[in-house]
This record gives sequence, C-alpha cells and structure tokens, in this order.
Amino acid sequence: MATCRYAPIVPSPDPAPLRLSVDRSSPVPLYFQLAQQLESAIETGGLAPGSLLGNEIELAGRLGLSRPTVRQAIQSLVDKGLMVRRRGVGTQVVHSQVKRPLELSSLYDDLLAAGQRPATRVLRNSVAPASAQAAATLGVPEGSEVVVVERLRLAHGEPMAHLTNHLPPDLLPLSTADLEATGLYRLMRGAGITLHSAQQTVGARAATAEEGRLLAEPEGAPLLTMQRTTYDAKGRAVEFGSHIYRASRYAFEFRLLVRT
Repeated sequence: MATCRYAPIVPSPDPAPLRLSVDRSSPVPLYFQLAQQLESAIETGGLAPGSLLGNEIELAGRLGLSRPTVRQAIQSLVDKGLMVRRRGVGTQVVHSQVKRPLELSSLYDDLLAAGQRPATRVLRNSVAPASAQAAATLGVPEGSEVVVVERLRLAHGEPMAHLTNHLPPDLLPLSTADLEATGLYRLMRGAGITLHSAQQTVGARAATAEEGRLLAEPEGAPLLTMQRTTYDAKGRAVEFGSHIYRASRYAFEFRLLVRT
C-alpha cells in the first residue's frame, strides 16, 4: 500500500496553497518526486516567478524527509535555472523553461500562451543588401534590398532569444513601434498575409561573447539555433529567420509517431 506525506506550501506572493506529496513505496527517488512536483508547479503557474519556496528545514519536516533530500530536489531546479538561492531571502522561483512545439507559430505567441509576458527590444529595423543566403532563400538577386529586422525577445524582463529576420522589401510596412508591441507573424496576418508552411532547421552551438552579452549568458554557454523559411498560401517565401535561444530557458518539443 502506498504511503504518502502531504505538505501545503503557501508561495509568496501567491496566497494559494500548493500541496506536495511523496510516495515512499515508489521506486522513484524521493528527491526526484519532489523536484518533479515543484517543476510542474512552476510550469503551470502554481509557483509564479518571484515566489519564495520557504524554509528547507520546515518543508523537510512537513514531508517527513531529510534536509539533504529536500536540498537535492531544490538544487536540481536551481541547476535547471528555475530557482535561485538568495542570501537572506531563501529559495526563489526565477522562471519556467519555455517548451515550444515544432509548429508554425511565433515565439511571441508561444510566450503569451505560456503566461510569460513577452516584450521586444528592436535592435535593427532597416533595409540592407541581401546576403547570398537570404537572397537564395527569398528568391531575390544577391545584393538587392531586403528588410532586416533584429530583435531581442524578453520574458518577465529577461532575455530569451535573439531574432534576425529578412523579408522582401515590398511585403508590409514595419514600424519599430509595431515590432515592439507585438509579434512579426501577427503583423503579417494583420496585413492580410496567409502563412501556410515553413522549412525549419534546429541546431545548437556555443555563445560568442557578443551573444552572451545580449542574452545574459557567459561566453561559451549552450545556445539553441533555428533557421526558418516561411511561405505564404501562394508559395512565396515571406520570411527568412535566423534565431538563437538560451538553452537554459528554452526547449523545442517534438511529437513523434510510429510509421506503420
């Protein structure tokens, strides 16, 4: 028979109690059970950014666990970047990792759906000669004019991704104010552009010093990379994007089906 211990937590500033439990009859290690429940609470908003977890000794007593077990569970979330230990304050929730499905959606919309309060800082919005790669992707002559949009996407005030997009010059008017107010795909749809499909490549590499400065990561930190070409309903390439994401804050989700 499973034996469980329950402990209500009242995270600050959210007054709603959070119930945690451990099952001693389960083969899953106790620290991992606790860590999974805390991570789930962070992802679903039960523990919002800024919430204080409380005293480790008190939590251990409520759950009937040793302090090292509770410390190991919390440390695993600190290592993932979901929590931080602050001297004189305690353990505080920093943020949840954004898990983005591989579908034709924008980072802005995905952050909104995850309750992450997206914001945008436009670093560049200008016309420039098309590079060989951008020209080949957009189907324009190399060196011809294209619109280059470079943005830093933030969530809860922290940088999440550095986004660079190349677009045909006659596609739609893009003001810096509009780009800071909403997502690029929303602006496209608002201009009557029907997004139909995309070709996307996902990779990873180490951050350069400049990328680390922009994304608040040390030089050499792991980054996720994505290149995407988006097509409208007529098959025209309307966007070539080259983006980098903080691996500590961001993940791509795949749904895999068995081929029969």
